[in-house]
Amino acid sequence: MRTGPPGADDQGFTDFTTTSYASLLRTARLLTGDRHTAEDLVQAALVKVYLRWGRSASWASPQAYARKVVVNLYATWRRRRWHTETPHSGDEAAAAAGAPDMAGGAEARLELARALGSLPRAQRAVVVLRFYEDLSVEETAALLGCSPGTVKSRTKRALERLRASGALAGYAGRGTR
Repeated sequence: MRTGPPGADDQGFTDFTTTSYASLLRTARLLTGDRHTAEDLVQAALVKVYLRWGRSASWASPQAYARKVVVNLYATWRRRRWHTETPHSGDEAAAAAGAPDMAGGAEARLELARALGSLPRAQRAVVVLRFYEDLSVEETAALLGCSPGTVKSRTKRALERLRASGALAGYAGRGTR
């Protein structure tokens, strides 16, 4: 429940959303593998953040809090009714229509997305947080509510699976950070 009167610091929340939305959407997109599902996930997370926005002054980082909400919702999304809706992504059609490819080579991006999609949920979350969000082992462990050793073992297994699929062919000799 929000503390304070309705409308208190709504501008602060609007400013936060404006500056954080793209980053949260990128994380959610990498976690879910689908832009539309990622948008739903971010919207649901922002609702939860808004309901607690009156306490935001006590948060070390509203961005980190919102990312944690996104990750927690992702971890439980299969139990939610709205997950049964699976909208078709227009990403492939946009790429075929000559839309600019903002993430590098389209084929490499699609191959990596397929490989990420093949990982179990826990491994996928670790890879996204460690390598896309550039969080440390300790930060990832705190965010996921597990031990650093669990993060390390999930990372190792995930990278082994990605390498075996050929998605990380150029990185086969590198270890985890």
